[in-house]
Amino acid sequence: MARMPLLDDLPETLLDLAVPHEDINELTALAARFTADRELGELLERSARLLVHDLGAVGMRPELPPLPEGLGADMERWFPVYVAVAALPYTRAYHRERGIPEDIARRTLADLGRHIALHHRRRGRGGLVVPGWLRLHFRGELYQLGRLQFQRSRLGERTSLAMREAGLRAQPGDPCLQLHIPDYRGPLTPEACADSIGRARTFFARHFPEEPYRVASCHSWLLDEQLRDHLPESSNIVRFQGLFHIAHRGDEPADGEPVGFVFGDPELPVARLPQHTGLQRAVTRHLLDGGHWYVGHGWFEL
Repeated sequence: MARMPLLDDLPETLLDLAVPHEDINELTALAARFTADRELGELLERSARLLVHDLGAVGMRPELPPLPEGLGADMERWFPVYVAVAALPYTRAYHRERGIPEDIARRTLADLGRHIALHHRRRGRGGLVVPGWLRLHFRGELYQLGRLQFQRSRLGERTSLAMREAGLRAQPGDPCLQLHIPDYRGPLTPEACADSIGRARTFFARHFPEEPYRVASCHSWLLDEQLRDHLPESSNIVRFQGLFHIAHRGDEPADGEPVGFVFGDPELPVARLPQHTGLQRAVTRHLLDGGHWYVGHGWFEL
């Protein structure tokens, strides 16, 4: 079912997925192991089969088989990429079935390369920091629409309660679009956000008409309202927060979230964080003063 492309085609496939050029040769050379090692090839096929099982269903989180010991560090860090490549024909077929425009499909799946770049930034070499995140893309649940990403999702208990308190009819499990803010996509300007939200309204009504999306939600450190104490009202982050009704704040500190996204590594010592930009100073000084950052949970009507 989920066979690897011919080795001659693999470099082109990886380039289509925006995999950094410096990783293409290593991935191509390492892929020869799947034909030389029958058990490894079967593991790849089984993993890809699980990834695309019930393709398009919302909320499925397939657990892939554990990797056997002794594969080696290089194969372990690259194996999730090979699974994505093996699943690619089925993802593309699903996109065609849904009528997803080619440019949207391509930019959505190119997020694989962006996450490899994030791994380079954090660890100095290729791989995937959070390999499970890409399952959303290759299972047809998440789409890149301009500056923002939108995930077909369901409302949770606390967000739906906040919506009912605001006078809306909402129940846990109702459809919603979960909004994500990828790095390396340019400024988070109000104009770019408005453009993405407008695209999302049209896109999901056209390609998923059986799923009525009336609200969008977001769960991010960017919605921590403490940021308003450190950034000017004119900042893109503060204006982004203005799109949302804040439903609640996370119960536990999430200091690693802004440190990871702003500085590239959530485990960097706070005392050594640079303070060159307004956002860097905001994140760092709040932590140095003994404060904590939290994930904010917000929503707005589409």
